[in-house]
Amino acid sequence: MNHLLRKSLLIVFCLFLLGAGAFAQNRTVTGKVTSATDGQPMPGVNVTLKGAPSGANTDADGSYRISIPAGKVTLVFSFIGMLSQEVNVNSRTTINVELAENPTQLNEVVVTGYNSTQKKDILGSITSISAAKFKDIPIAGFDQALQGQAAGVQVTQSSGTPGGGVAVRIRGNTSISASNRPLFVVDGIPVMDEAVSGRSFGGQNDNTLTFVNPNDIESIQVLKDASAKAIYGSRAANGVVLITTKRGKANSRTTITLDAQRGVVDIIKKVDLLNSSELLQLQREAVINAGQDPDQRGLISGVTDGVNTDWLDAILRRGIYQQYQISATGGNDKTRFYLSGGLRDEEGVQLNNRFTRYSGALNVDHKASQKLTISTNMSLGFTTNDRVKGDNFLDGVYSGAIKSLPFFAPYNEQGKLYTPGSPNYAGFPNFNPVAQALLPRFRTYGTKILAGVSGQYEIIKNLKLNSKLSLDYNNSEEDQYESSATAIGGFLPAIGGQGYGVYITNTLFTILNSNTLTYLFDLGGKHHFNTMLGTEILQTKNRSSFASGRIFPSDDFTYINSSGVQDAAGSGFAQNGLISGFGEVRYDYMEKYLFTFTSRYDGSSRFGPNRRFGYFPSLSLGWRISEEPWMKSLDFIQDLKLRGSYGYTGNERIGNFTYLGTWAASTYSGATGVSPNNLNNPLLQWERTREANVGLDVSLWSGRLSVIMEAYDNVTDNLLFNQPLPLTTGFGGFQGNIGSISNRGLELTISTVNIDRSANQGLRWNTDFNISHNQNKVLELVDDQPLFRGYSANGVSATNVILPGQPLGTFWGLKFQGVDVATGDALYEDFNKDGKISPDDAQVIGNAQPLLVGGLTNRVTWGNFDLSVFFQFMYGNKILNFSNVTLLDNGANLENNQVRAALRRWQKPGDVTDVPRYELGNTYNNFHSSRFLEDGSYLRLKNVAVGYNFPSRWLNKVKVRTARLYASAINLWTLTAYSGADPEVSTLDGSTSAQGIDFFTLPQTRNITVGLTIGF
Repeated sequence: MNHLLRKSLLIVFCLFLLGAGAFAQNRTVTGKVTSATDGQPMPGVNVTLKGAPSGANTDADGSYRISIPAGKVTLVFSFIGMLSQEVNVNSRTTINVELAENPTQLNEVVVTGYNSTQKKDILGSITSISAAKFKDIPIAGFDQALQGQAAGVQVTQSSGTPGGGVAVRIRGNTSISASNRPLFVVDGIPVMDEAVSGRSFGGQNDNTLTFVNPNDIESIQVLKDASAKAIYGSRAANGVVLITTKRGKANSRTTITLDAQRGVVDIIKKVDLLNSSELLQLQREAVINAGQDPDQRGLISGVTDGVNTDWLDAILRRGIYQQYQISATGGNDKTRFYLSGGLRDEEGVQLNNRFTRYSGALNVDHKASQKLTISTNMSLGFTTNDRVKGDNFLDGVYSGAIKSLPFFAPYNEQGKLYTPGSPNYAGFPNFNPVAQALLPRFRTYGTKILAGVSGQYEIIKNLKLNSKLSLDYNNSEEDQYESSATAIGGFLPAIGGQGYGVYITNTLFTILNSNTLTYLFDLGGKHHFNTMLGTEILQTKNRSSFASGRIFPSDDFTYINSSGVQDAAGSGFAQNGLISGFGEVRYDYMEKYLFTFTSRYDGSSRFGPNRRFGYFPSLSLGWRISEEPWMKSLDFIQDLKLRGSYGYTGNERIGNFTYLGTWAASTYSGATGVSPNNLNNPLLQWERTREANVGLDVSLWSGRLSVIMEAYDNVTDNLLFNQPLPLTTGFGGFQGNIGSISNRGLELTISTVNIDRSANQGLRWNTDFNISHNQNKVLELVDDQPLFRGYSANGVSATNVILPGQPLGTFWGLKFQGVDVATGDALYEDFNKDGKISPDDAQVIGNAQPLLVGGLTNRVTWGNFDLSVFFQFMYGNKILNFSNVTLLDNGANLENNQVRAALRRWQKPGDVTDVPRYELGNTYNNFHSSRFLEDGSYLRLKNVAVGYNFPSRWLNKVKVRTARLYASAINLWTLTAYSGADPEVSTLDGSTSAQGIDFFTLPQTRNITVGLTIGF
């Protein structure tokens, strides 16, 4: 027995010694993992022993600790979206690693508002757009970069005017009278995105987003559902677009980059008009059909058509585009910086139209201590915009050229412009559009400053306080003079015929202070929390003034202090404020089950004292199915996530203090006084949008195929609307909250890597495709009576209508049923069955809402060459060719030219055509109807870019780091059935209720550019 006991003890002792020896052979390795892109620490990185199933994870600081055995050991560092890295340990005990992005996948770190998180943990609907997607495109503003790049985002450039307005809609229109533009946030600063100038120029409204140089942008995030954007509360109903500008990289040497672009700008298509002989024949026929003698009207063949002027050629030109930029970036372990300066200069295709921008940016990040980091950012933009009058002016340049008769010339025999008061001008039925382009001065000087300073302090480990103070400053000065030789300055009786000058100033600035407290922590290594609390105070002030003068001594004195009569002037001041508290909790269990709760509490000065504060919560859930054990055998599935969200957002973008009962100056019977002009409504509040979203994210074969599918159902109620009142009350209406609108839709995004042999500089081909469908509908208003909008139309009250059960942008008019083959008269539907055709027969005839919008991009790289081809499309929308009310005028107004479609007009019994007969004075055949409504669908080759990167072995000889030569073209080709010049334009820039109207609007331009980028 004792022998057995002694033997057992000996065996246990030996085993203990062996275990102790084995334990003694283990050692610990520590280190830190950072991003190769910006040097920031990377939490959640997997650190494993090669061949082992488990290991360690980095903490919030990117630090790790792992125990490894003796001998030859290899550590594997892996993270979704990053290239895995293997490191031989050898005898080292500290190993720091930098992980680079996996080029086959999206960037893993995503800005989500006041915070950032990993892409794989996102539960909201967010689309990321990297700068690589628009770096070669000569766009003026970053809003243009969104076109066709994100599902559910519809971008329309209102005209071809440089620096002009761009309409952006995310998941449809949510409001009737408040803004439908998304909230744009640049480096945490909400920016002014509407026209600053005081005078509208039709579709040429200025765009303050063009003040920010797109070349300074690193990435764009589009937040589309409540889970992603509810953190912005009362300003988020129309979506949020987050712009992150470029910053320096830690521990990198200073690099300098020069970029130069130069190219030509031309109009994509001209309206096809009649020449002198064709127009003269048509006019003679119209006069004869009216029972009159055309010779008595001076319509004499061989005489009247002795001159044949192409007025569009006379006012259009091929413009020159050029852009130059220099930037520097660098940093060490404490300080990072990015500095740039740029010039953009573009001649418009119209005479005397030009847009010039000087821009600069400075971003600095400094790590003052282990706990404190200070950051600053500044973006400057200074613009000069030489404008010409647009489509909404009776004396517009482009509209005037289209309408002008080819029988006349812009210059006389001595080469001088025909102007009011000049010899033979009395025979000129229209003003001279060439003179209208060259003689006036419409110059706008713009300034935009975005500046911010922020500090981040780590109170304890993973508990960080962020505080930021920022400024968005906008200023415009409009210097305008119309000489005595122009239609207004020399012809309008009210002006006096001796010149007319206007000077307008407008300054708008926003000061913002935001403070956030974030805390990241784990429980048991399985429960991960990312929490945030924040407060924000915002104040906006607006000052404006104007003055006008007339009766100038001569056209050599063009400023108002020289005018003989200074009879109009004014000034204004407005302000508003917003105070907010917000918070967010993100949680996941083993990165498998995810939960996010976001809320914001806003108080706005724009609403009544009883409705000043609002609460905007959102809740989202996610299930990463690919992390389930029973999915592990399907190794081709990299990521499979089902997510859903529900929440509320708001819209407070209306005028200031519209809830107040106000008084205004008035004049009655020669005496001045005050009178009420606005009714009191203390219950006025913001619009509220209830949003529900379901999405499925799929990533297969190591990112070779990625699919995102989403469905949403949004309802906006408490619509901000000027409710009509009977005029007998003394008021036309009052501001209230009435009605509701819904938007429902489906979105699909597919990204593929079709061929990837890039490891050996071989062929790589990837494709991005997105398509979306949105169904917009007005659910209810104060009553079922139609609200008419848009333009007054011949024979009908208006071109557009707002009506329950119909979408916004609905067209209203008579229903055209063809041309009577016997008489040549137009046929209309007798909608009310009263036996006659009248405005009472008007009905819904179509709408401007597309069924589908989307984009397709193919990118190919091979060796040092790269090629990008981008198509953008829209399908199922109608466009009102309102220009044809004038250019296909069967009442034969003899003062306007006609489009070539007039040649297929009815001329004799038996003619089968869709163009009624021409008869002078016959307005019946030209009633506003569906005859002027056309299919606005189009497929456009929006951009093609090709580049060549010079080999490093060549560049090393001249001490150049990188060099790239490239060429790009915009709007090369368009497939459409629309008969006008461009199906994309919209006369009423940014209008919600009157969309899709083409009324003498300058079409898009074709830009062909060559560029060179050199890095030192």
